[in-house]
Parts: sequence; structure tokens; C-alpha cells
Amino acid sequence: MSEPRIRLPMNASLLQMIMLGFAASLTLIVAIGAQNAYVLRLGVEGRGRILIIVILICAFSDAILISAGVAGIGAVLEAAPAAVDVVRALGAIFLISYGVMAARRALDPHALTIDESPANASMKAIVLTTLAFTWLNPHVYLDTVMLLGSIANQQGETDRWWWALGAVCASFSWFFLLGYGARVLKPLFSRPLAWRILDGMIAIVMVSLGVGLIVGIA
Repeated sequence: MSEPRIRLPMNASLLQMIMLGFAASLTLIVAIGAQNAYVLRLGVEGRGRILIIVILICAFSDAILISAGVAGIGAVLEAAPAAVDVVRALGAIFLISYGVMAARRALDPHALTIDESPANASMKAIVLTTLAFTWLNPHVYLDTVMLLGSIANQQGETDRWWWALGAVCASFSWFFLLGYGARVLKPLFSRPLAWRILDGMIAIVMVSLGVGLIVGIA
């Protein structure tokens, strides 16, 4: 007698598609960039209500961009390089400006108090800064809309949305892990030197990304 064939249930294939999207998205967003560096700093300071708003803005923005990529917006962006260059220029100005501010905090010990930290800024300023880090970063369009969108659309008409669901779940998981996991580092940052090192690293990341965007335009 032949052995009975084991068939995977339909839910197993959907779960596999979700996990593939989760893994692909996670490999792109874990790299330390402008947005991650900002969330990390706020997470270390442990400002609960502000932090949850920042995390949700980042995660929902990724969800919108990934969905747009799956829906085919990436082709529109490829057909409008001038619009991408405008975003690139604005993003470069913003990143370099923020990098300079971080450098000033790192070089000036008197600027390291919690009262003058970004997390103690007004709610409006926090939201606008987070939106700028997300939507003025051309790399986010390349990663989410174009790259993830193109990979998702290779999965078929129905499966692409399950794949996209996994990618969105990865974004939510990462930002919550980054923001709240950073609290583990809070005892380390009881010393001003640690804050100066963190702000110095943030300054390097921001300015490097900004200069890279300018070079990309030229």
C-alpha cells in the first residue's frame, strides 16, 4: 500500500506567505537610519505617551507605503523622477539640519538635560518631526513602495496581499521593539557621556544620509 499523501491546509500556505513578507520587510527596516535613530533616542528617554504616538506614526506610515507599492504606485514614482528629486532635496536639508542639532547637543554638555531633549518638545513638534523623518526620506519609497511592492506583486493576485500583511506586521513589531526595548539602555544613559556618544552617532547618521541624498541628485 502506498503511504497517504500529507496535504498542507490552506491556512498553512497563507501563514508561509505572511512569514515571507515579514522576513523580507524586517531585513530592510532594521538598518540604523534617520527614523530608527530618532525612535531609539525617544525610547531611551522613556516618554510613554509621546513614544507610542511616534511608533504608531512610523508603523502606519509603513503600512500605507507598503500597500501603495502592492497597489502599483511604484510604477507611478518611476515615471516621475522629478518628484523624487524634490523629495530627495527636502529630505537632505532636513536630515543635515537635524544632524547639526544633534552634533551641538553632543558637543555642548549643557544641552544634554532631559528638559531640553527632543522628547520634551511639544506634541506638534514631535509629530511633524516624525512625519518628516518618514515621508521626506526617499529611501523609504525605494524600500517600501518599489522594492517590497515589486516583491509582493510576484506572489500572485491574492497572495500578494497576505505577503504585504506580513511586511506590515514586521514594521509594527520592529518599531515597538525598538522604542520600548530601548528602555533597557536607560541605566546606561544616566551618565552625560553616554548621551553625548548617542547624539554624536545620530549626528553622523543624519549628516551622512543627507549628504548621500545630495550626491544622488547631482
